[in-house]
Amino acid sequence: MAVVSWKEILLLTGLVVGCYWNSLSCGFVFDDVSAILDNKDLRPSTPLRNLFLNDFWGTPMAEERSHKSYRPLTVLTFRLNYLFSELSASSYHMLNVVLHAVVCVLFLRVCRLFLDKNSSLVAALLFAVHPIHTEAVTGVVGRAELLSSIFLLAAFLAYTKSTGADHTIVWPPIALTVVLVAAATLCKEQGITVVGICCVHEVFVAQGFTLPMLLDTLRQVLQGKDGFPYAVLQTLLKLIVLVISTLLLVIVRVQVIQSQLPVFTRFDNPAAVSPTPTRQLTFNYLLPVNAWLLLNPSELCCDWTMGTIPLVESLLDLRNMATLLFYTFLGLLAYHSLRYRHSSAKTVIMALSLIVLPFIPASNLFFPVGFVVAERVLYVPSMGFCVLIAHGFKIVSHKGHLKKISWLIIGVLLTTHAVKTFKRNWDWESEYTLFTSALKVNKNNAKLWNNVGHALENQNNYAKALQYFLQATRVQPDDIGAHMNVGRTYKNLNKSKEAEDAYLVAKSLMPQVIPGKKYATRVAPNHLNVYINLANLIRANESRLEEADQLYRQAISMRPDFKQAYISRGELLLKMNKLTEARDAYLRALELDRTNADLWYNLAIVNIEMKDPTEALKNFNHALELNPRHKLALFNSALLMQESGEPKFWPEANRRFLNYVEEEPEDANGYFNLGMLAMDANENAAAERWMRKAIGLQAGFRSALFNLALLYSQSKREIDALPVLDELLHHHPEHIKGLILKGDILMNHKKDTRGAKACFERILHMDPTNVQGKHNLCVVYFEERDLPRAERCLEETLALAPNEEYVRRHLSIVRGKIAAMSAAGQPLTSAGGATMAAKEEKPKRVKVEVAEGKEEGRGADAVGKGAGDEKNVRKSSAESLGGAGVDQSESLDSSQSNKRTKE
Repeated sequence: MAVVSWKEILLLTGLVVGCYWNSLSCGFVFDDVSAILDNKDLRPSTPLRNLFLNDFWGTPMAEERSHKSYRPLTVLTFRLNYLFSELSASSYHMLNVVLHAVVCVLFLRVCRLFLDKNSSLVAALLFAVHPIHTEAVTGVVGRAELLSSIFLLAAFLAYTKSTGADHTIVWPPIALTVVLVAAATLCKEQGITVVGICCVHEVFVAQGFTLPMLLDTLRQVLQGKDGFPYAVLQTLLKLIVLVISTLLLVIVRVQVIQSQLPVFTRFDNPAAVSPTPTRQLTFNYLLPVNAWLLLNPSELCCDWTMGTIPLVESLLDLRNMATLLFYTFLGLLAYHSLRYRHSSAKTVIMALSLIVLPFIPASNLFFPVGFVVAERVLYVPSMGFCVLIAHGFKIVSHKGHLKKISWLIIGVLLTTHAVKTFKRNWDWESEYTLFTSALKVNKNNAKLWNNVGHALENQNNYAKALQYFLQATRVQPDDIGAHMNVGRTYKNLNKSKEAEDAYLVAKSLMPQVIPGKKYATRVAPNHLNVYINLANLIRANESRLEEADQLYRQAISMRPDFKQAYISRGELLLKMNKLTEARDAYLRALELDRTNADLWYNLAIVNIEMKDPTEALKNFNHALELNPRHKLALFNSALLMQESGEPKFWPEANRRFLNYVEEEPEDANGYFNLGMLAMDANENAAAERWMRKAIGLQAGFRSALFNLALLYSQSKREIDALPVLDELLHHHPEHIKGLILKGDILMNHKKDTRGAKACFERILHMDPTNVQGKHNLCVVYFEERDLPRAERCLEETLALAPNEEYVRRHLSIVRGKIAAMSAAGQPLTSAGGATMAAKEEKPKRVKVEVAEGKEEGRGADAVGKGAGDEKNVRKSSAESLGGAGVDQSESLDSSQSNKRTKE
């Protein structure tokens, strides 16, 4: 066997880089979004074992909505990418290009087993530049094909060394083959088909049997004339080992998917749910369609589902001729290769095995898959195609008068394919370019119209997105997902009535419940979200909350394991103040998924509303055990610890707030609460630093400004507090506590009774019944030595607050002073040196935590999911203070809002 030279490796690598270097500028598109951006299994915070429990998209294999595609080794490479570059798309694309170059070199090594040096190089060069590979190489999720192909080719090369020079069995290569087959299968399911390729090689190439020879040997054995030859027995032994190993892999694979096939709908693969003979005719017609893509990759499309290829519903359909021609050609090739023993026959049989066997899992002939045609599944079959082309080139080029022409044709073919591949890569630059290029090839696929709409939606171009979604409903009127997308877009355009109408149309298209029949097997799990979306829309109307609850319950009745329905219903019940039912909804959701940190967080919010802070903190801690960087759990658990008033919790609360600001460095609320903790601990320098940081991030941050001023006041730095209060009142002129504190400082420290009086009069102008402001104005009158006016003022204050002892006491002081001055004959409006201490109460703090939630779906059947915009307000009561003092702290303003967690 000729080895691969360094020059050939450099040639192939250079050609691959030349064709695919522009893919480095592409982003994450189409399936990359689910597999990379939305896949939590890539994050270092996710336990590594989850890779072996979840499917390719990060969904637990046990869940019905799982795609059942088990590819943990591929996901592991994504995780390594994330470790080095997080979500930098270029690094993911670069690794794909490198892997494709590796496949090309291994493929050249394999071709050297059947072809001469020149023709094997032609096959490898054609494979390197073939445009059909752009989806597998430029699409990041195509890495499953690349990795599986590497292990597949390596397993085959290992197996070819399992026969010794004296035709004995060499077991180490066979053991290595089994290991590599397992690795290929863990990258993508079709990797297991290499066992079939090894069997074909063993029988027809290594042992040199032909089909007539095998039949003759079998006939002699059955007639008892002769036993199996020793060579045949050795072959059988090797094949039995391979087959048993394969069966074990299949058994493990079936156990992993829990003996369940994924749920697909007629929108994914219309022929799969069609009656006989439409199903059989269409699936067989897809074989020549795939062959034509290999022969003429001029019109490539990223999505061939839905109405891309019309069903073949009759034997009279002319497309059946293409099917007949395909099988005829395939049969002739098989007949030629199985009947003869010469090298050409062996080359053809290996080429056919590379084409046919890896394609079987995706052929729909034995079990339905979730697509009609997928270009990336042709990655391995194209190897056999390239071998056939190179073999044909070899035959033609050996004819003297055709040699130059054959080289010219190959040169043109490689050039045109390389240019097409380079241009095709630009289509994968963004979702908009990808799906608009697909629409040029096929306008009958509603999913493509939907996905262009999604691309525009991501750019906040809702009006134009709506046009594409509406076109999708015209192309496929019964597409539930398209109507859901229309509804969501109308909602984004604030057209609630039109949105509701669109959701109702989608709801009307849902299959009716058939007693005794499992509902979930007849509809895509995502389509059930129409009930969630509709309920989320109408619950904005307070009078329709019960109607929304009915929709959630309807979804749950259809699918008792519908986790999102429990989550959304829990949020609604929380809004309806049905706390016990809300808690039960979240507990039911946790029975379905105890590893969801967001669920534990939401349950903690319910516990807070139920005045059970101990249980709330316990559930916050559950969330943080599952996701130590869960921002909302960090923030709200720390806030809960802070509100407890127990100093033993303060260090942990401080640590969690520090972790929160590390995750959200631009959120002023985190720094504000660090400042409040520092104030509690009398760490004034730290408190000042955190408050200043919060104010720097959020100009006019009311709570931070007030508490910083209060900090200065308590630290005997009243003069420093005044500019802070001026800034506070500039942004919030109605801030009563700020006015009280400013008046207090002006009167007691600046001796500016006029300024203090203006502050208190301004308070009474906004709130004539404010006892604190009224009382402090009375103190100003006393300081101005206008005792009759001070007396009247205190009488009015006592009428407002008859139970306030300090007001009654101060009124007695004024009346006693008036009596004394009257007895002495002194004027009541010119008393000198009279002072009156203003009572100060111990301050209380008010904290408000607001949680909002909003989740949008994605994909062709994208739906809005989650709770709409709900708010959960956590609040402790505030007590007004007498005298010239003020509350120690105040509530966070409404700007302290955090998005409610998502499913």
